[in-house]
Amino acid sequence: MGRITIDTVSVEYKEKNKIFNALQDVSFTIQDGEFVSIIGPSGCGKSTFLSVLEGILPITKGHVYIDDEEISGPGTDRGVVFQHYSLFPWLTAKKNIAFGVRQTNKKLPKETINSIADEYLQKVGLGKFGEKYPAQLSGGMQQRVAIARTLAMNTEILLMDEPFGAIDPKTRVDLQELLLHLWGDTDVTKKKTVVFVTHDIDEAIFLSDKIVMMAPNPGHVLKEITVPFSRPRNRQHLLQTAEYTALRNELVSLFYSDNHN
Repeated sequence: MGRITIDTVSVEYKEKNKIFNALQDVSFTIQDGEFVSIIGPSGCGKSTFLSVLEGILPITKGHVYIDDEEISGPGTDRGVVFQHYSLFPWLTAKKNIAFGVRQTNKKLPKETINSIADEYLQKVGLGKFGEKYPAQLSGGMQQRVAIARTLAMNTEILLMDEPFGAIDPKTRVDLQELLLHLWGDTDVTKKKTVVFVTHDIDEAIFLSDKIVMMAPNPGHVLKEITVPFSRPRNRQHLLQTAEYTALRNELVSLFYSDNHN
């Protein structure tokens, strides 16, 4: 299970004897197996919110539950992919993935862990690169390894903090397609819950079941929007529809709106 309930969450920082509100009274629900994107301008608390879900940032007020159990810290039910690849440079691609698997499956024998690592290298199209070190891989390839590592951990929830933000546009599109393929892979019994932070409106529409638009000063939910398009999605077809244009225009209007209350 991977249902996330956010109940009136606020996060405050103290800087130079002044209180700074990063998040204020954030409330919404992410259903089990749902792909939700969090978007909004800089300073709206997107990454702060993801840190709360990860369990590494204490909240000032409110509660966060996973399947009705309150988050009290990091857990093996959540995997994280960051914008900057966060691979161990002294480990090969295969060993980076194996390390992730070992964190959530400590009792598995080494042979099984290596087999899982090989499987996920194949899934992300890097079967021939398992013995390469991160410095020997392109940025896109490194992010494929990071995604493979997180998926191989087999957590119920994936937290993704602008994972394609440092990637060139062509590779970014390829990785979006790859992520959707792996998320909806037919040999997986159920979809994982994904919380995906991005600045990119088109990326959010293409990937998501639901988009949560946040606004700054302090960070709060401006609007929740259900993405109406069925899956699987054809990018070129979507871009040509009036429905896509209308949804994109609505999101752009909200993103740049001066009325953030």
